[in-house]
Amino acid sequence: MSVSTGHQGGQVTPDDGTHPGAGRRGVSAWVSLRRTLFLILFALAGAAGNTALASVTLQQQWIPISAGLVVCFAFLIMLALLHRAWWLTVLSLLPSLFVLVGSVQLGPEVALEARGVRESVVVVADSAAGTGSNDHRLTLRTEDGQTLDEKFVYSGSSGYPEVGERLDILRDPDGKVPMEQADQVDASGERGTLIGGVATWVVFVLLAGWRGHVRRRNGKELKDLPTF
Repeated sequence: MSVSTGHQGGQVTPDDGTHPGAGRRGVSAWVSLRRTLFLILFALAGAAGNTALASVTLQQQWIPISAGLVVCFAFLIMLALLHRAWWLTVLSLLPSLFVLVGSVQLGPEVALEARGVRESVVVVADSAAGTGSNDHRLTLRTEDGQTLDEKFVYSGSSGYPEVGERLDILRDPDGKVPMEQADQVDASGERGTLIGGVATWVVFVLLAGWRGHVRRRNGKELKDLPTF
């Protein structure tokens, strides 16, 4: 508790913290800038690292998915702490999804475009036929009558290729990347999704750094939703 230099009736009065500006404390702009730059570097490194991880774990997609979720969650928490408010964190959920999807899918899409073999096939069997299951493992036969050992996997209750339907697929001759329908392989689209998500992250970090510095200078703390 500080003592005010003002006098009321000739007596010194204590400052109980209710005076305007009593809760304010100085905040270094350099410290706020360093925090902002750190989070930008974390966002860039996290997205790049998860993309690289997905490229070397092509047969275990759960690994980059799990790592990507950790990166996105850590980013959201640090963004809230930097901003000292929650609304930017809520808005960051959508670009975080873009970063997650783009970083996980870019590696396999690039691999299929680079070394994938395009083939015209026909669906000859569906493991989910008559079972009511939404997990379809489709057996495919090429134009020369060869039945592929690899199954085309589709999860969903609608839109799946039916028995007798003809497809154009891209498959990895090494079997490291799951096959996909040729018209759905779009590495440039996944790259755009990833870049768009990361760019939005950077913009939000810059805004959070500025707003957070102002809030710290005014003595405002991180509170429950909604906090603006």
